[in-house]
Amino acid sequence: MSRRVFLLSLGCPKNRVDSEVMAGGLRAQGWEVVPTPEDADLLLVNTCSFIADAKQESVDAIFELAAVKAAAPGRRLVVAGCLVQQHGRDMAPDLPEVDLFIGAGQAGELPELLDGIATGRTPRLVAREGGDCFLPEAFTPRFLADASHRAYVKISDGCSRSCAYCTIPAIKGPRRDRDQAAVVDEVVRLAAGGVREVTLIGQDISRFQGRDGLVELLDGLEEVPELVWVRLLYLFPDGLSDALLDRLGGGGKLLPYVDVPVQHVDDRVLRAMRRGTSEAAVRSAVARVRTVVPGAALRTTVITGFPGEDEAAFAKLLAFVEEGHFRHLGAFAYSPEEGTMAAGLNGQVPAAVAAARRDQILEAQRPVSRRWNEADVGRTVDVLVEGPSAEHDWVLTGRTSAQAPEIDGITYLELCDAPPGAVVPCEITDATDYDLVARPADPDS
Repeated sequence: MSRRVFLLSLGCPKNRVDSEVMAGGLRAQGWEVVPTPEDADLLLVNTCSFIADAKQESVDAIFELAAVKAAAPGRRLVVAGCLVQQHGRDMAPDLPEVDLFIGAGQAGELPELLDGIATGRTPRLVAREGGDCFLPEAFTPRFLADASHRAYVKISDGCSRSCAYCTIPAIKGPRRDRDQAAVVDEVVRLAAGGVREVTLIGQDISRFQGRDGLVELLDGLEEVPELVWVRLLYLFPDGLSDALLDRLGGGGKLLPYVDVPVQHVDDRVLRAMRRGTSEAAVRSAVARVRTVVPGAALRTTVITGFPGEDEAAFAKLLAFVEEGHFRHLGAFAYSPEEGTMAAGLNGQVPAAVAAARRDQILEAQRPVSRRWNEADVGRTVDVLVEGPSAEHDWVLTGRTSAQAPEIDGITYLELCDAPPGAVVPCEITDATDYDLVARPADPDS
């Protein structure tokens, strides 16, 4: 019997890991991962429900795959992840086309759940009550579908903070950390299989295993011989301990890349957001990074249009962005999410105003990012090769340590034929608002 699966992974890198685990578990049982749904016997979508737009994208994907299923009797459709965790009981009666719904904590159980469908041992909806998340074991099978030379490694999931706008604690539950030794073992296995860069991810990894647990984990990863780069996502301002900043500025495999989501700088807005911080604390965290890790690529995210954000509060945020602290910045227009405290606050900002403010922030960041990029022109830096450019013939793409995969710009590599995963010293020859142009410092590379 044919066993081909098409997998669509939506949402954040943590979802990506769960999707790779589901695919890895199926491959271990003889399934083949195929790139198009029409060629598959099993259609699998891992959903996101962080904000309303993500929910709509997930619902649209379910209907599109349901249409593909209807075109060929015998196909099965599985819907997994956060949308199921949050709304599965409401979704299941309205979507008879779906054979199986599984929540955010069941990624590692998919092969067994599939086997139970035919016998009736598996209920149609499998999701634990309340928030839930999945943490892989050291040797949990994974299938790296997008690139074999880099991988996300989920070291924690869930969140124990209580930000007023965020649905993650309700979906994933409180933060849970993996065992340090298990993370190291997984990275050893990934590196032996060709992975050269790992990005450690979690909703708040700065508190991993206590105040200095992340530093201890990084010490262990420094000993993995085949590994070249380690990157961190995400670090909260109050989690930037002296020991962690020293490691970020200390060289080795850990890249001087600091992603600190500040969300805002107006004190009244920050209190309403329940961020547990202030403008002074945010500025202090940024200053400490610049002092201890002067060459760091600093990244942040901000939210515009949060309830109560008046013109003065927005002007303060805009001025802060224009000061030029961040090489990379993402901005999001606030949207009221079901079940969050912020959805019931007074002073809701019209969606059009929040979106216009977001666009203004991004436009203000554009020259800032360009200045940071132009400062690299003439420098020789290491570039990790990604592969051929989809836009330009005879050009490769890669990333410097300042460019995280999928969220930052890229580096276009001229006169280079190194394979994906190679790290090549390159001279930066040109810069745009978000991207770099480079060529190998050694012409034979």
